[in-house]
Amino acid sequence: QVQLVESGGGLVQAGGSLRLSCVDSGRTFSTSAMGWFRQAPGKERAFVAAVSWAGGTRDHADSVKGRFSISRDTAKNTVYLQMNSLQPEDTAVYYCAAGRHRSPFTQISEVASWGQGTQVTVSS
Repeated sequence: QVQLVESGGGLVQAGGSLRLSCVDSGRTFSTSAMGWFRQAPGKERAFVAAVSWAGGTRDHADSVKGRFSISRDTAKNTVYLQMNSLQPEDTAVYYCAAGRHRSPFTQISEVASWGQGTQVTVSS
């Protein structure tokens, strides 16, 4: 069973950086693609980034390309989201997600498990 626990959220000024971490205590980390979604107040949950099971293929939403970077450490069962040049519009609850398959995913329907979420707030 997959259990995802996020950390690393917080309050940061515009232009700053944060790194989110997600530890998978389950048994499927090494065989599943992993990803991040976010949900701002009053908006639907949206894709941010995903990485394949082996880490060789990554996908990022257009809104974060060049600023955010997803990576994974299989030995630590951990996936990261490095967020640079943060802007107020990046403010949201960020959710870690384990995919149903090995390839990166962008749709909520492709998610098998969710973390509890971590709040990221960017002040102007």
